[in-house]
Amino acid sequence: MTEIIPAILAKDITELREKIAQIAGVASFVQIDMCDGKFVDSFSWPMSPYDRSSAEAILDEEEGLPFWDSMDFEFDLMVIQAHKQFEFFVRLGAKRIIFHIEAEGDIQTFKEFLEGIDMYTRENVSIGVALNTTTSIEDIKPIISSVDFIQCMGINHIGHQGEPFDERVLGQISALRELYPELIISVDGAVDINTAPLLVEAGANRLVVGSALMHSYDVRATMRELESL
Repeated sequence: MTEIIPAILAKDITELREKIAQIAGVASFVQIDMCDGKFVDSFSWPMSPYDRSSAEAILDEEEGLPFWDSMDFEFDLMVIQAHKQFEFFVRLGAKRIIFHIEAEGDIQTFKEFLEGIDMYTRENVSIGVALNTTTSIEDIKPIISSVDFIQCMGINHIGHQGEPFDERVLGQISALRELYPELIISVDGAVDINTAPLLVEAGANRLVVGSALMHSYDVRATMRELESL
């Protein structure tokens, strides 16, 4: 069964709470998009300059992420060299962390980082790597054995929700599925009731849904409809 993961892009902790509340009790995992304003041209919590301090209470274990007791979180790190802040994101409460290969710079350095993650963390946090539609799947070959899943971007302009679907992702997914039959392939961007069947047919087994879900009239009904596809 294909896993449907709601995606949230929030400018501050207040908006994050409001958006997570909309999908509480509907999904077991939610993706939080984290944008640094450098790798992409948008900011979001906790990288936003408007609301950096709100993460401190979570880091100090005075509180957890909103609804932490009823769902798990994956962080989509649209952040330059996010691996240098890995401990920060782990302490915020991630169960899955997604790095963008284009943001990481030297692939050998990134490979060494992945191989150096301690066993305890690897047992508790799944590691994924995202790649844009314009990035060759050859680029992930040096690190494929060190990650738990790959996230393909279904849009060309990342860091924003509501962007148009980029059909190049279908060929990318098909090629990955042929090379790595057992690989978990997630897709993020422009996932809706029209594109979801195409993505699953191409070989995706996780679908990250942003605006199509968060802007729907009935989130629960939309989730059921997507899962049925």
